[in-house]
Amino acid sequence: MRLLLVEDNTELAGLIARGLAASGYQLDVVEGVEDARIALSGAGYPAMILDLGLPDGDGMILLRELRAKHAPLPVLILTARSAVEDRVAGLKNGADDYLVKPFAMEELAARIQALLRRPGQLLGRSLSLANLTYDTESREVFVGGQPRLLSARELSVLEILLRRQGRVVSKKAIEDHMFGLTGEVASNAVEVYVSRLRKQLETFAATVEVRTIRGVGYLLSEIR
Repeated sequence: MRLLLVEDNTELAGLIARGLAASGYQLDVVEGVEDARIALSGAGYPAMILDLGLPDGDGMILLRELRAKHAPLPVLILTARSAVEDRVAGLKNGADDYLVKPFAMEELAARIQALLRRPGQLLGRSLSLANLTYDTESREVFVGGQPRLLSARELSVLEILLRRQGRVVSKKAIEDHMFGLTGEVASNAVEVYVSRLRKQLETFAATVEVRTIRGVGYLLSEIR
């Protein structure tokens, strides 16, 4: 699962990325408000970890912008601001959780897991459509209750399509989800992995299909 981390301290960002990798999370890291806006406009992240003291502005500005747009993205504020009034302000402005630096990596991972298990917006541990279920923590796929194996890239495509089921997902959004902001992407990579996922779903007798919406993107839907 790929999350967005907004943190200008590169050493700390690296520590967080390595620490959360042990819990199965990958991170895209940006250092400021404007870069975070760009990242959020192109990719569908299941959650964001947000510092407040950023080089080009206060992270609270970004948080207020998201909530003004009614964006459901779960946001965990990770900051050195420890005063009660800072915590209250963060929560009132729309943060889902607030953690003060310094922190224990185990606690950060646990809080992220708790955020992703909350009901609504397809952010829970289990994502399902028809006879297919995907456990986002164990990264296991079940079809008709039977475990099925997919490659890491196939799982990545399936996850973003499941999280946005009923909506068309652009090729760019899938690329960003699979490879992150800095990954090198072959021009036909998305097509290749979508094709592989389709074949696997057919082999597993899953009652879902990946539809191509020409010129727009891909849609995961139930076969009726």
